[in-house]
Amino acid sequence: MDFNVKKLASDAGMFFTRAVQFTEEKLGQAEKTELDPHLENLLSKADSTKNWTEKILRQTEVLLQPNPSARIEEFIYDKLDKKLPSRTTNAELLGQYMLDAAKEFGADTPYGGTLITVGEYQRKLGGAEREFLHTSAVTFLSPLRNFLEGDWRTISKERRLLENRRLDLDICKARVKKAKQAEAKAAATPDFQETRPRNYVLSASASALLSEEVDKAEHELRVAQTEFDRQAEVTRLLLEGISSTHLNHLRCLQDFAEAQATYYAQCHHYMQDLQRELNRCANSAPQSAASCPDPVSSAFPSGRLSPGASGSRKAKVLYDYDAHDASELSLLADEVITVYTVPGMDPDWLVGERGNEKGKVPVTYLELLS
Repeated sequence: MDFNVKKLASDAGMFFTRAVQFTEEKLGQAEKTELDPHLENLLSKADSTKNWTEKILRQTEVLLQPNPSARIEEFIYDKLDKKLPSRTTNAELLGQYMLDAAKEFGADTPYGGTLITVGEYQRKLGGAEREFLHTSAVTFLSPLRNFLEGDWRTISKERRLLENRRLDLDICKARVKKAKQAEAKAAATPDFQETRPRNYVLSASASALLSEEVDKAEHELRVAQTEFDRQAEVTRLLLEGISSTHLNHLRCLQDFAEAQATYYAQCHHYMQDLQRELNRCANSAPQSAASCPDPVSSAFPSGRLSPGASGSRKAKVLYDYDAHDASELSLLADEVITVYTVPGMDPDWLVGERGNEKGKVPVTYLELLS
């Protein structure tokens, strides 16, 4: 118990002394040992790395999980070191709703059958999203989080220790300076008024005490300088590891970009398949005599579209478009084609003609010219 009390008192005294030194430095009343430029540059680079890593990590979490409540739940499970329960993605939930609706409306109805088709693809999109979220968390978020919670904490601890060693060094420098000033003052102003032998003895004893104080202060300074140099070297080695951290984060960033590209490519592939499936279902649907025939094959059996079908106009193609079947016309961005509609045609489509080629084209890919 006595040892703990003494240690506590010693630590409190050291803390107070460091606080006084730090305050005097801020007020310009005490000298401060400056770190070498290389170490200062490493510290600046480390601070920049930490700050931007935090921002990138936070914004990536927002990108992958826009719901703040879900992010808080993930944070709590992570801190409790528990496995997060599997969460259904929005696309999977939408797909399930569509499938449930199709059961109620009837899978043999046109609407019910389409709901089943679209719902299945929504579930595929949700599965791709789930895989993307998992891959991103493992290959990108975890390494960034591990750096902030592991390496950076170690660096911060050693930096605080270095700052304490620097304060101790400057305190020792100030003590040596004061001790030497006191010794010089005592040597420069001897007491000649007292001539009794006793006073000479006292004067010599005081001089010896001042000299001993100087020696003690210089010894403490050498010890403080050694500890400061050792801690500066430890901190420097840790800070030089930031370059390796950048290389590791570079690989993680490449993995994240690859996972993102794979995810969007899967989504594009699924949506193309869905469009083909819907077009195939529409083309294979039974049509009665009263129903509208295919606008391309039946309205223009001669093989060339009649310019007067229904207000032919010129249109500029905005984006490339690949035909999904023989009834459609492939398009190239910036080309100009002739378009017009026929009775009973889907308003989202027009009949397009380019030379001897003809076919259906989507309206959203066109800019009608006057």
